[in-house]
Formats: sequence, structure tokens, C-alpha cells
Amino acid sequence: MRAEPVHSLELRFSDTGTRAQLRAGTNSETALRKISLRFLTAVQKSPSILEVEIDDLLTNLDALASWPEPASVYWNPQLANLASDSVADSQAVKSLLDKEKPAGAEIDLDTVLDSEWVGDLTPFQRRDIRKILALRHGANFSVPGAGKTRVGLAVFQTLRNTQGIERLLIVGPKSCYEAWQEENSLCLRDPLDMQVLAQGIRPSTDVLIINYERLGSTINELSDWLTARPSMIILDEAHRMKLGADGVYGSACLALGPRARHRLILTGTPAPNGSKDLENLFGFVWPGHGRRKVTQAVGTGDLAHASQVLRPLFTRTTKHELNLPPVTPVIRSVALPGLHREIYDALVGHLSARAAGHESDFEALGRVLIYLMMAATTPALLAVGSSRHEPIEARVPSLQVPENSTLFELMHDLPAYEMSPKYREVLAIVAANAAAGRKTLVWSTFIRSITSLNQILSAYSPAVVHGGSKDRGSEIERFRNDPDCLVLISNPATLGEGISLHHHCHDAVYVDRDFAAGRFLQSLDRIHRLGMAPDTETRITILVAEKTIDEIIEARLADKLQFMGSILDDPAVRQLADLELEPSVGSEMSGADLLAVMGHLRGDTP
Repeated sequence: MRAEPVHSLELRFSDTGTRAQLRAGTNSETALRKISLRFLTAVQKSPSILEVEIDDLLTNLDALASWPEPASVYWNPQLANLASDSVADSQAVKSLLDKEKPAGAEIDLDTVLDSEWVGDLTPFQRRDIRKILALRHGANFSVPGAGKTRVGLAVFQTLRNTQGIERLLIVGPKSCYEAWQEENSLCLRDPLDMQVLAQGIRPSTDVLIINYERLGSTINELSDWLTARPSMIILDEAHRMKLGADGVYGSACLALGPRARHRLILTGTPAPNGSKDLENLFGFVWPGHGRRKVTQAVGTGDLAHASQVLRPLFTRTTKHELNLPPVTPVIRSVALPGLHREIYDALVGHLSARAAGHESDFEALGRVLIYLMMAATTPALLAVGSSRHEPIEARVPSLQVPENSTLFELMHDLPAYEMSPKYREVLAIVAANAAAGRKTLVWSTFIRSITSLNQILSAYSPAVVHGGSKDRGSEIERFRNDPDCLVLISNPATLGEGISLHHHCHDAVYVDRDFAAGRFLQSLDRIHRLGMAPDTETRITILVAEKTIDEIIEARLADKLQFMGSILDDPAVRQLADLELEPSVGSEMSGADLLAVMGHLRGDTP
């Protein structure tokens, strides 16, 4: 019987799959301790076991050159492939930087796609496919409506024909399922066997689709499926894993990524909170090399230079390339009336006292933010808090205020029927649009705000979609096709992705916004995307309560959009960072107008 080889060092994935484990053999513990000094993320689990982040290992592979017995080092095959891929990608990118012609220009797509592919491809889609194929892995940051789904499917079809890739795992939100299934039937003469993962994987499945929420419980099953045959993985709306190893979705994606031979990410908003998001996305696509490139590029502070450095790592089709008519976004500032202003200012004092000493408690500060956002819209939201249908990050209980406090007395005096100045503004905008035959999409974070607006705007037969809606599809179709339904009220967390309304609606109003720049951009694109008539006027109105948290959010979003637009070299995104200010119109409503609305809310009128 042949004796098992003795390894002085073994490199494998950790139990979680998101880190690398270095295990030293007998008498090699000292050598392990020495190379641990070369890794910033090294954690010594025992004298013979060291764990490091995969990015750290791939960035510092040269540290292993000092290992005293290189011939007896064992690499897990998948980890070894990841390391060799990283080196090859680094060399490929350097080669692309030295070339004057576009990446992949020499690829004959019609030949590599073969006659099985019957879907039309625009010139910019062909360019994006070629560029992605020029590297082992890819990133497509094109705007919504540019056809990223079709590009991803074409890349997979090409790899099936040229490199023997047999399986594709698609991870995305549930809203993406329909698009992938539709493109599969439209683009391939003999459609792929495509399955949405439910209770088991069919043996015949070519393409498996799963949502981010289910990843954590299916990692082992998916890992086995990916490694059983040559495979590819695509992350659709990849910004959902922007937290990387610090997030639940990111950890699962990082664990699955090395199991696939090819990785591709799709998102129109790759860096909603800055360079860290971009690092985590590139860390999935090109562990080690990608993260290092981003860090080096943005470290100088010259974003124009950073954009040029990072260009070989991603492709992007902009709205300008799609020849979309321009969008007109404006900030509409509204003043808080007397008692509303007093309550808001008193709340700031109350919450400031509660937050003192908890500056590093992000969960507590997050609740403070939500209460301030509520108060900037209407103090009535404070008394009810949020519901279980709100986005998780927006869930807070009703605000508990000491009975002997000024804030308690002010809230007690607040009339239940007081009209929020933001609601008044929404009513004025919707009324004007309806009179002109235009439909309006109204965005608000809070369910109670959505239900209140449903009553206030009842004359316009509003459709309502939020996390608790039972039949979203019928409500959306009613908004699209019912001439009497002139308003759709929703929140970006529910409807901000995967839905197209640009053929039926060209006006949107934001009652409130949070710090999520990506979600804001995604929601904008529901009514501004490919397929619009050239003369379409798209109007976006953002309501900002004066001297409130709204102004802080506006300033922070402007910074984030400026960064993202500069990195992507996209003037359309940068434009959103510097919006025009226009006066409110709702304040022009007469007292009689308001009394009529209040009476309707109380049920006094038929």
C-alpha cells in the first residue's frame, strides 16, 4: 500500500469558505509563524493553523516563496486555481493597459455564439460582451435598461461553445427571475434548461437561479453543483453583496465564487457608499488583484485618474450611449409649520441626549435617523412606529417619550388631522400632473406614510405596492393600463429594482430618502430607461423639509453620487449630485382646499 505523502504545508479554504487556512506539518510551526507576519489579516488558530483572508493571501503570494520545503506544499485544487487565475488576470489587465485597441476587439461574436443564438445584440452590447470575454472574469456596470441580462447570457453561451462551461448559477433578487427566463426563450433557438431553486436541483438543469436571501442555507448544495461540472456564476444586482465578508449575502457569495471557473457581476450602482463597496465587488470577481487595484486607484484622491486605471476591469453603457432623453431632477424645499417645527426641534434635543455616549453604536444611531426622517415628514409617524413590512433597516417601535417632557406635551397637542407639508406638496404635484394627463410615481420609505397618501390621493385611484402587498402584479398592471389610476405609491426597497414603468409614467416624487445612493439611482430608473420616445420629458421631484435631517441626507447622497459618477466617468450620475432648487407649490393651496382634504380624511364628505 502506497503511503500518503507528508505535507509540510497545506493550503485549503476555511470552514466558512471565505478565508484561506494554512496548516503546517510536523516541525513546520516555526516557518508558519514567520510567514504569518507577511499577512495583515493573519489569525493564528493554533501553533500549526493560520487563517488569512483570501484577498490577503492572493495579494501576498510571494510570502510563500520563503517556505523551506516548497516541494511538499499542498494546495486545495480550487484554491490553487483561484491563485493562478489571479496572477493570470493581473497579467491580462496589464496587457490591456498597454494596448491601444479596445479589449476583445478581435473576437468574432457571430462565430463564437454560433447559430444557436438568435437574439439581437446592439453595438454597445457587442462591445461589452467582447470586453468581458477578454478577461477570465468580468463586471458589467451598465445602467438599467442597457440589457445586462442579455449580455450575461451571451457570455455564458460563448463560454459553453469555446471553453466547455456547462453550468450557470445566477444569484439575484426575485424581481430578476422573469427577465432571465424571458431572455432565455428569446435569445436561444433551443432554450437552456433553466430552474429557479425551490426544493431540489434537477439533474438536467443547465442554469440555476436563486435569490440572495436563500444563499446562506444552500451553500453546500450549490458548492457541490458548481464543482461537479465546469461552471460560471453571475451575481445580478451585485450591489446587494457590497458589504463583502461583513455581510450575510457577501459572505455566501465569496464562499461560492471560487467554486466557479468564471465569475461575472451585473449592477448599475457598483459603489453606492464609496470605494469600500467597489473593493468588495471587485474582491469577488478578482480576489487579491481587484481589491488591490481599487485601493491603489482611489487612494490618490484623483477620481478621474482612478476611473482610467479601473476601466479595464469593468464595462459600462451609459444613458448617453442609450440616447435617452434627459431627466429633469429638482429639489423642492418645504417649510415646517409652527407646531411641526417645534416638535422636530424638541425631538432633536431629546434624541441628542439619548445618543450621547453611543456614537459608535450604529444600530442606535440608525434608529435615531429613522425617527428624524419620520418627524421631517409628519410627527404622526412617531406615534405608530414602523410595521413588519418596512425594510429591515427602517423598522423602529413607536417613540417612547417621558410624560413630563416638552416633546410629550407638543405631540399631545398635535391635531390628528394636521396635514404634513410634504403630503400637501405631493397632492399639489399629483393634481397638476393629473390635469395634464400625466401619471405620477410617489416614493416613500414608511408604510404608514404610504397608507396616508393612499387616502389623501384617493381621488386619483392610487395603486399601492409595499412589502405587505398581496398582489403586486395586479396593482402595477392597474397603474399601467387603467386610465383612472393616476398614481402609484411605493417604497424603493420594494419596487426600486426589476420593474419598468417608463412607457406609462414620466413623473416621480420622493417624499423622503435615506442614505442609500444605490437604491435612489435604481428607483430613478424605473421611469427613465431604454425604449422611451425621444421627446419624453421625465421629471423627478425630491421633497426636502427645511432645516431637518433631509438636508443632511441630500448632502451625503450628493457626495456619494459625485464619487460614483466620477469613478464610472458618467456625467448623468454626477448631475444628480448637484440638483436645482425650486420653490414649493403646495403652499399655494387655499384654506378651503385643505379643509376639504381634512374632511375627506375624517370621512365627512362622500
